[in-house]
Amino acid sequence: MKRFKPGTPVWAFFVFTAIRTAPGFLQPTQAPPPPATESRSWNFDTDKVGTVPDGWSIRSTHPGPAQATWQVSADRTAPSKPNVLTIVKAPGKGSSFNLAVRDDIRLKDVEISVRIRPNSGKEDQGGGLVWRCKDENNYYICRINPLESNFRVYRVVDGKRVELQSARVKTQAGKWYILRVLMVGEQITCMLDNAKLLEVTDGTLRESGTVGLWSKADAASSFDDFTLQNPRDTRYIGPPVRAPGAVDPSPGKGDDDKKR
Repeated sequence: MKRFKPGTPVWAFFVFTAIRTAPGFLQPTQAPPPPATESRSWNFDTDKVGTVPDGWSIRSTHPGPAQATWQVSADRTAPSKPNVLTIVKAPGKGSSFNLAVRDDIRLKDVEISVRIRPNSGKEDQGGGLVWRCKDENNYYICRINPLESNFRVYRVVDGKRVELQSARVKTQAGKWYILRVLMVGEQITCMLDNAKLLEVTDGTLRESGTVGLWSKADAASSFDDFTLQNPRDTRYIGPPVRAPGAVDPSPGKGDDDKKR
């Protein structure tokens, strides 16, 4: 606080006070508080075994004669015991995609993650995450495939799947992995076991959509600890990290389902 010397005219005090309190006069600038981080997670532990968990819808892209069967199952190897969400029957072939999506979520910018264990599949294995899902024919995918030893991100528009980027990385059936996706604006970042392997820009699907889980054809997998939170700024995720067995990502090759 400023102190005035004895004998200073009274009017000087009032002038100084008026100027000091005027808008914009040397007022301290306070940084805005950081945005609140909201997080929701689903570990299926309170859902009834043998049922589709509450709030989830089962959908298919290019469905075959029979739809994949998703249900809660007890699993002693679950990352968070006792339950997981499992595709117990996957009769699909070719370009048949199996989805389980949340009914109550419509978001544009997202950060989602899940633990996945590929269980079986002769034509396809593994699976992953979907977001900005308008319906069963329009969404983004990030997935692993042990049979192909790759980690990829796609977009699906009007049922047509187009590869955006791919990284060679070995995964195997029977083992749990963590998949994580961030999308802010048109920037997509995909991580496998906390290693950032894919980073691509795509502005095709611009509207908010739901989020969920995905597999292809006869790929049967288990999922646990599905988490949704406010997305971090992708600039602070850091540079891509080479995971054990991975090679540098390559650009997408377009519609990889056109021959099916």
